[in-house]
Amino acid sequence: MSLSRREFLQMLAVASATGMALDHRDVLAAAPGAGEKLYEVPAFGNVSFLHFTDCHAQLTPIHFREPSVNLGVADAVGRPPHLVGEKLLKHFNIRPGTASAHAFSYLDFTQAARTYGKVGGFAHLATLVKHMRASRPHALLLDGGDTWQGSATSLWTNAQDMVDACKLLGVNMMTSHWEHTFGARRVQEIVEKDLKGHMEFLAQNIKTTDFEDIVFKPYALREMNGVKVAVIGQAFPYTPIANPRYMVPDWTFGIQDEHMQKMVDQARAEGAKVVVVLSHNGMDVDIKMASRVRGVDAILGGHTHDGMPAPVVVRNGGGQTLVTNAGSNSKFLGVLDFDVRGGQVQGFQYRLLPVFSNLLPADAAMQAYIDGVRAPYKARLDEKLAVTEDLLYRRGNFNGSWDQVICDALMQNKGAEIAFSPGVRWGTSLLPGDVITYERMMDQMALTYPATTLNEFSGEQIKTIMEDVADNIFNPDPYYQQGGDMVRVGGMTYTIKPTAPMGQRIHNMMLKGKPIEAGKKYKVAGWASVQEGAQGEPIWDVVAGYLREKKVVKGVRINSPRIDGMKGNPGLA
Repeated sequence: MSLSRREFLQMLAVASATGMALDHRDVLAAAPGAGEKLYEVPAFGNVSFLHFTDCHAQLTPIHFREPSVNLGVADAVGRPPHLVGEKLLKHFNIRPGTASAHAFSYLDFTQAARTYGKVGGFAHLATLVKHMRASRPHALLLDGGDTWQGSATSLWTNAQDMVDACKLLGVNMMTSHWEHTFGARRVQEIVEKDLKGHMEFLAQNIKTTDFEDIVFKPYALREMNGVKVAVIGQAFPYTPIANPRYMVPDWTFGIQDEHMQKMVDQARAEGAKVVVVLSHNGMDVDIKMASRVRGVDAILGGHTHDGMPAPVVVRNGGGQTLVTNAGSNSKFLGVLDFDVRGGQVQGFQYRLLPVFSNLLPADAAMQAYIDGVRAPYKARLDEKLAVTEDLLYRRGNFNGSWDQVICDALMQNKGAEIAFSPGVRWGTSLLPGDVITYERMMDQMALTYPATTLNEFSGEQIKTIMEDVADNIFNPDPYYQQGGDMVRVGGMTYTIKPTAPMGQRIHNMMLKGKPIEAGKKYKVAGWASVQEGAQGEPIWDVVAGYLREKKVVKGVRINSPRIDGMKGNPGLA
């Protein structure tokens, strides 16, 4: 079902009259017709794609703070997505203090979040999808992956809550990354049973380790208004490295440019006049891929959680490719329209629409589904662990306040001098004064390998670990970057120079005012080891116990490194 324009505007009017969190008459959402202005995207052309990615299993509206540190190195300096704050707004010509400024930047986050309310939620996303499909009945809805993981309920239902939600949302095609942390057998079970006849699971770069057979369908062909289009799937290339190898023991991933080119050429030979790649590479990798692979009209990207208001246009041997990234947490819906005439793309229109739950009323069917699937877990989800007086967030190249809480909990629980927490980009935000429920805590750690550990590492080993992660993030060649952010560190301070050569980025490692000694052993706590057989108390038990004991979280001291060589970098606030 789709909504007519009249029905959609009537729903917006009701939403505007029923308790929006507005406290300033000049903000966009306070004006009559605000939703209409924000969500009115006139139909364009004859081929359309709707795109969301990296929702990380967030079915209900949440807060999510965009990064204040997103450093670009080498060719990426000053180029999207490596722009934050005022620099990002200026680049995309977004007026400060507006709803869009809040959606796309960290600026005045606490106040803006209280003004505009929460974002995302599948019931609100469903309303927006139906509205867009009313003027684009031919549009394909594409899911960029990292959909089944990231919440307590997705973990407890073995991803079933998200699989069924996406079917109800009307997703046509998807690709993958964290999906594989449920294990190869579970992924194949879902693809063969739940998705069959409803949704295509696409990945041109997942092959068997023995004979290099393609495991999943590499691309799908569809027709829109007489125009044949192809969607090619690109799963996260480094899944067996960034996540446990034992979960996908018989599959290889990788970037696979040559095979991608073969798939593009094959789709074109089968009559495709528009070819898009549904990617989970990360935006920098997508930009490089776009420069090397010919014949791709657009790459609809994910993995790096970058909400990009406009695509980057990449020139290549075949013409040009649009590269986009649609943020995270069901916070955005991308709308890409092509005007195809004479067998050629003549023009395009792109909008990345923020999903404001106060402006978009909940879709009744989706809300009923969400309420039902969450009902058996509601008491556990709603358990009050503590109250925060600080803004708790994660996203950014280095420690966020949520990361710091996790590191502090690990050190206290394990009696460790140093703590490491993975630099994952998923995890929702909480405002000062918010209750830390069990659900909001689980948003930071809901994965299938949660064991906490305590090891003795030498100073030399610690530096090696830090250097290795730094190269994954700041290698000047995007194809050697594995995504994510710098490992979060508790206890130890350090200096980082992102532009230095490999092995020379980490300096001045200190513990309690004394230099870390290469030959000395230190007690280091951690969690989410990718090694098979890791055993220890689950991270959620460690952090829940810590929060129950504290009762109030305040004065969190974020252990931020000193950053050298980045003065003037527009990715550093």
